[in-house]
Amino acid sequence: MIPAPSRTGLLCALTATAALLPAVPVHAAPPAPALHFGACPASVPDPPAPAHVECGRLSVPLDRSRPDGRQIHIAVSRVRADGPPAERRGVLLVNPGGPGGAGLPYAVTKRAKLPESVRRSYDVIGFDPRGTGQSTPVQCGPMGGLFDSPGQDPVPAGRAAERAYLDTLRRTADDCAAGAGAALPYLSTTRTAHDMDAIRLALGERRISFLGVSYGSYLGAAYAAQFPRHIARMVLDSVVGPWGWYDFDRKQSRALLRRRAEFLSWVAVHSGRFGLGGSGDVVRAAYQRVRDGLARRPVEGFGAAEFDRAVYRALGRTERWAPLADGIRAYLDNGSTARLRPAEPFDGAASRTYEAANRTVKCADSHAPTPGRVVADIRRIRRLDPQPVLTGMEASVCAFWHHRPVHNTPLGSAEAPPVMLIASEHDPVTPIEGAHALRRRLPGSRLITLHHDYSHGVFASRGNACVDGAAAKYLVDGVVPSTDVHCLGPGLPSP
Repeated sequence: MIPAPSRTGLLCALTATAALLPAVPVHAAPPAPALHFGACPASVPDPPAPAHVECGRLSVPLDRSRPDGRQIHIAVSRVRADGPPAERRGVLLVNPGGPGGAGLPYAVTKRAKLPESVRRSYDVIGFDPRGTGQSTPVQCGPMGGLFDSPGQDPVPAGRAAERAYLDTLRRTADDCAAGAGAALPYLSTTRTAHDMDAIRLALGERRISFLGVSYGSYLGAAYAAQFPRHIARMVLDSVVGPWGWYDFDRKQSRALLRRRAEFLSWVAVHSGRFGLGGSGDVVRAAYQRVRDGLARRPVEGFGAAEFDRAVYRALGRTERWAPLADGIRAYLDNGSTARLRPAEPFDGAASRTYEAANRTVKCADSHAPTPGRVVADIRRIRRLDPQPVLTGMEASVCAFWHHRPVHNTPLGSAEAPPVMLIASEHDPVTPIEGAHALRRRLPGSRLITLHHDYSHGVFASRGNACVDGAAAKYLVDGVVPSTDVHCLGPGLPSP
């Protein structure tokens, strides 16, 4: 039985019975190798004055077993702590997720949302993981036609469509092998964890703290597996479970079915606002008319694949539900897709790098499915719902990948200090079961659950004082709650 969510529960969790982590050391040995900071690229915004962001590059070996071999560059950003030296707790590395997300601007954008006490205490360090952003980005060329407009329908129905789907995966794997070349086996999360430790050394820190969101939680767990004694404090938000990527993608696809059903019912409850019907079934029929219409006759390159990407993105944050419903209504009214289109083009340079890095990391991290299993799993989920959202099934391409890892990425360690895990109760992107599974690999850790919430990304994101207060207390003062923390979320939004 879940304890009743309340702020009282939080206060109880932060009483004198709570454990205290050791104080984070302020002083450390001189950095080696040096990391020299200077101006940042245009992709990194300026923080509000008086804060200042600076950037640098660190050389690391592509293959750490050959330290004198090929070197790659890791782009690093830093915004120093606002508080006096007495308040400083060290450095806080941050990662926004992905895999494939660029982290260089995140030192500025995420820091702006952090509680003041955290900003005063930590130098916030962003970095682009290897293969992304400014850190020797990987390129996969056309990726089997992924960026075609309109794209191939991502939900194959029938044997001919299944064969075409597998052929697209094969061509994507071939394109990534050609684009990444000899680097293909070395673009893994474990190797990025080693790059994080190189950043620690370059900054001259004995230990680092870390905030990872979504895939960033997976990266943090990988760092804990490799360097548990180099961790001061660690917050893992919207937790990816400790499974292979293909299994994670499958779990996510089922969670998306549940959230889409919730979305359709919500639209029906607000039928006066959206005009799409007064029951979930009627709204679902309207939804299907839009998808079927776009599949038959794409509008200026916007077809079924593009529609599914819009749905996938919207289901992850409830503030995007009303714009999605408005986009569905607009198409039914006048055939317009303007409200369904993304702000940035899917075939832009940043998106191409993200999608390439996403596949190369997932396939370097864990065992691959067979092509037969990919098809069988698509048929299985289509028996649950004939029109699933399979946009997030990126690891299916690993069935044809040119490099096969020996084992799955090690995650977590009993030697790591207590970690703070954070999860939204109904997050469809990283289902909460992943947080429960990962905590078993991080003994002594605590879980903050935001109940009655349906969105991805919680700490310094949902504006919940209960969550933000507990996480800040942990980061700044080292307070580990005596029990898990239960916070009350906003529920479903009002349109």
